[in-house]
Amino acid sequence: MIAKTLVAIVAIQHLFFMWLEMFAWETVGRKFFKGNRQGDFFRQTKSIAANQGLYNGFLAAGLIWSFLISDSLWQINVMTFFLGCVVVAGIFGGYSVSRKIFLVQAIPAMLALIFLHLL
Repeated sequence: MIAKTLVAIVAIQHLFFMWLEMFAWETVGRKFFKGNRQGDFFRQTKSIAANQGLYNGFLAAGLIWSFLISDSLWQINVMTFFLGCVVVAGIFGGYSVSRKIFLVQAIPAMLALIFLHLL
């Protein structure tokens, strides 16, 4: 139960990331990503953010799909694959952009993987 709750949290996170990057980049994104963002940064990067959002949506879709799989072994396999993708993306984002990405994205997915395989 803990594992599936953590998987659901990761899926919800990625739905939020998708929404933020695809639909609210210039409004909520501006407030969410404070810092040294100058001038029309958010307008100029809107299409890049939307592309990232689409990938986050795919990750969320895969995790949500895993809940619809009735075979428990395949459900765990699909969850493992998509959580692994999230972990890799979080590690790379943490390395290349900000440590905060590692904390917000990779750590929850790692915890979900740990609990998923402790069953």
